[in-house]
Amino acid sequence: MTIRIGIAGIAGRMGRLLAEETAAAGATLAGGTIRPGASLDSLPPGLPVMTDIVALCAACDVVIDFTHAHAARAHALAAAETGTPLVLGSSGLSAGDEAAVAEMAARVPIVYAANFAPGVNLFLAIAERMAAALPGAQYDAEIVEMHHRQKVDAPSGTAVALGRAVAAGRGTTLEEAGRESGRDGHCGARGTGTIGFAALRGGQVVGEHTLIFAAASEQISLTHKSFDRRVYATGAVRAALWVKGRPAGLYGMKDVLGM
Repeated sequence: MTIRIGIAGIAGRMGRLLAEETAAAGATLAGGTIRPGASLDSLPPGLPVMTDIVALCAACDVVIDFTHAHAARAHALAAAETGTPLVLGSSGLSAGDEAAVAEMAARVPIVYAANFAPGVNLFLAIAERMAAALPGAQYDAEIVEMHHRQKVDAPSGTAVALGRAVAAGRGTTLEEAGRESGRDGHCGARGTGTIGFAALRGGQVVGEHTLIFAAASEQISLTHKSFDRRVYATGAVRAALWVKGRPAGLYGMKDVLGM
């Protein structure tokens, strides 16, 4: 039986790409939610559209959500109430949002990732291994990211995930290690062992992330660049195909990719 995939925010830029990749994967596009007043011109004719996320979840085998952080709790709750697996790719979730998503994952399988590009997830795995080999007392870790001018959250979800990977490699958490960002003026010397973030915004950059380890005698950096948002949509649809039939739990792209 063909899997039925629903897309939250299907009229948006990512929503349209997700619809295209769903069809390309041979799955059934079962419907999507739209904001009141949104244009339907770009959607396939006859596609069921609705404004109620619960109705969408009830009509699908899996729902993919790349809408907005403020909707994550409600969408995770709707998925849990209807027993519908969820693929969540919204960025900028607060700690409370993430805790709420994890709570709902006890009732239904949820794939939640900061980034669905396979290359980025390999980047995260390498970052953790590099951090384990390059101690914070000698190697300062700095993360520089750039995105299009419309992006509303900073640092990006992927940058935060990189910070968490570095902290994990060093046997700690990002919160315990400490974050440094937004340096301006006489802000004092850099803290030892902290993880630095710099967020750049401009033009229509899809996504660029660089992790730098800088010591007194050497420096090493690793960079990932996304050239097309479609890579995120392709990865999300792959996650949707993977998560159907899985037991309740909070999964990541490492699980989907078998890493």
